[in-house]
Amino acid sequence: MTAFPKLDRFDVLYPETPGIVAHSLADHPMFGLDELAALAARLDPATVEYNRGDLPTGVDPDAIPQNGLSIAETIRGIETNGSWMVLKFVERDPAYGALLKATLDELLPVVTPRTGAMHQLEAFIFVSSPNSVTPLHFDPEHNILMQLRGTKTMTVFPQTDEEIAPGDAHERFYQGLAHRNLPWHDDYAPRGHAFHLSPGDGMYVPVMAPHWVQNGPGVSISFSVTWRSDWTYAVADAHALNAVLRRTGLSPARPARYPAQNRAKALAWRAMRRMGIGR
Repeated sequence: MTAFPKLDRFDVLYPETPGIVAHSLADHPMFGLDELAALAARLDPATVEYNRGDLPTGVDPDAIPQNGLSIAETIRGIETNGSWMVLKFVERDPAYGALLKATLDELLPVVTPRTGAMHQLEAFIFVSSPNSVTPLHFDPEHNILMQLRGTKTMTVFPQTDEEIAPGDAHERFYQGLAHRNLPWHDDYAPRGHAFHLSPGDGMYVPVMAPHWVQNGPGVSISFSVTWRSDWTYAVADAHALNAVLRRTGLSPARPARYPAQNRAKALAWRAMRRMGIGR
């Protein structure tokens, strides 16, 4: 089965423009609730994150309320228990790992010439109750979220918006000092672009583009395929160098977006890291 029948739309979007691409995995038998409950039982429980789904757009990750259920209870009762769940790193399961690799291999003709080799291939499955919310956050990977069941609306904000995600927020995240969630203010709303997803729609999200998600009136299941690239590694290393510079009292320029490569800062940080400087 081909996951992406056509790459023309992805070719237009990648790597810096959010948008919808068509996929053909909506009826794949590996994504039924029974199959996902079985997968969850095989996974390390530490890789399954779940909580109540009635969250605000912005929330402190330490204040997210739990749903009081087991993993199995959450999946099997997802239609009525008001929950949000993600099965992380499902590529560690051989069958889902093979599906991830086959899916991403289809994108190589577009990806490799622009951002270099694909690295750290990972997959996540989101299972959510009606009307659940995924709060505002950013992610360090290139990401296509494929809608398999139900509907949802993803609102994406410019990855260059310094107010929503300032440079020091990126630096703290890449140093492991901050969560992916971002604070929300109502005046951010007009800056976002809302994309409405149904089964067969895949949402490409650029690296570190802030976004939040509102489920529709039914159960939602989504399959997220992600990868890092030579370009994302350079961006991360440039942010690491900026964090060192900021500690000295400087106000370094934010790493530039694609097609800039950020090589000077990335190479400087890698040299400092080899010498044990800057940690």
